[in-house]
Amino acid sequence: MKSKPLEPPVVLFAALALMPLLHFLLPLVRWIRFPWSWLGLLPLSAGIALNLAADTRFTHAHTTVKPQGSPSRLITSGPFRISRHPMYLGMTLLLLGIASFFGTLSPLMVTAAFPLVMEFRFVGMEEKKLAAAFGAEWDAYRRRVRRWI
Repeated sequence: MKSKPLEPPVVLFAALALMPLLHFLLPLVRWIRFPWSWLGLLPLSAGIALNLAADTRFTHAHTTVKPQGSPSRLITSGPFRISRHPMYLGMTLLLLGIASFFGTLSPLMVTAAFPLVMEFRFVGMEEKKLAAAFGAEWDAYRRRVRRWI
């Protein structure tokens, strides 16, 4: 039986599950206190909005959002004008917002680790696929737009 490939939402949900466990079992240092922790609503909201905007671009372009899929169109508009990987950026912002609510260092460490996992597990593979599929168009886009922000 062939196993299903790991996808970014699975990593996100694992991070979301790990954050409260670490907060309650190994809270470490408190880096933000109530009521300031409510500022976490800002990155949380921005992350959700960024993911929805990017996902909408994929849907309208009729191309896959899955890293293992084959892209049929190169999306360069909307949030893709500021980041080549706005969904991963959005997920990271979402995690930052939640880490802020907890206010301790251990959930924040999960937030810091998340983009590293995305970078080494997905981004390189995705960018190779995009280069192969779109050639010079990809190269021009890659030179114009940063990978994350």
